[in-house]
Amino acid sequence: MAANNLRGAALALLAMGIYATHDVVIKALGSSYPPLQILFFSSLLSFPLVTLVLLRDPNPGTLRAANPGWVALRTVCAVLGGMTGFYAFSTLPLAQVYAILFSMPLLITVLSIPLLGEKVGRHRWFAVALGLIGVLIVLRPGTQALSAGHLAALLAALTGATAAVIIRKLGGTERPMVLMMWPMLANFAVTGASLGFAYQPMTAGALALSGAIAAMGLVAGFLLILAYRAGEAAMVAPMQYSQILWATAYGWFLFGESVDLPTIVGIVVIVSSGVYIVWRERRGGNSANSPVIETRMRSETVTAPKTTILQRLWGPRG
Repeated sequence: MAANNLRGAALALLAMGIYATHDVVIKALGSSYPPLQILFFSSLLSFPLVTLVLLRDPNPGTLRAANPGWVALRTVCAVLGGMTGFYAFSTLPLAQVYAILFSMPLLITVLSIPLLGEKVGRHRWFAVALGLIGVLIVLRPGTQALSAGHLAALLAALTGATAAVIIRKLGGTERPMVLMMWPMLANFAVTGASLGFAYQPMTAGALALSGAIAAMGLVAGFLLILAYRAGEAAMVAPMQYSQILWATAYGWFLFGESVDLPTIVGIVVIVSSGVYIVWRERRGGNSANSPVIETRMRSETVTAPKTTILQRLWGPRG
């Protein structure tokens, strides 16, 4: 079991490194092109890859949803999450974006109460409160100017958490094609319409990088599935936080970004609270759904399917 956990953690670390590179490409393109334009072309170029994935769906059918209300809410959250996430990465230092996105386990814990009927004890409530204090340390309201990028990152965390919990709520009642395609089609329509307001002609290299965003998201998703198959979820899930190391290195080397002391302190507090929540879920107790562990935490970007949906297409654990 120890060897399997080590393999799972290593695969997860590799997946997170690819995800971080995915986000760096978004930031690099965001310095020259509107974020929604990058999202549009990344989504457009992801369609061939996603189509190949959908060929594994053994259940024929249409895009008609069995739970239209929940699917519509998830679609709105996924589209907003992609738009706000791309904007945040384009405008903020990488470490600050990750620090805010790391609040997803806290939000998933809170949202699981009304949506999943999860019972949250005082230990996890304490972790949620501690994590929110960490977010405030990073944002430092009143001492630094909060930008639209900070708001976008917060919205990306909230919508990503909501979309993830909805997938958990729906379970196997919706076909993977429905859960994957509606957000992608809606995103394609909304971001395509935005091109009429802000458009910059893209070079062949920029288009290639847009396609790379889609490819990296899909590859990282499959690696994460392999990680969860190899090791215990409670051992694999915390590897999400390794992205902050990639962000710090990439930010310093490529963009000349530095991480100040309040951001470091805030990140340590947020990560500590998230890891504690995962540990409490692993112990069981009041947790009937293990929402943070099971939702896999990584926020959706719409350019690549959520790993929990990919898992259903790829088949059960071998």
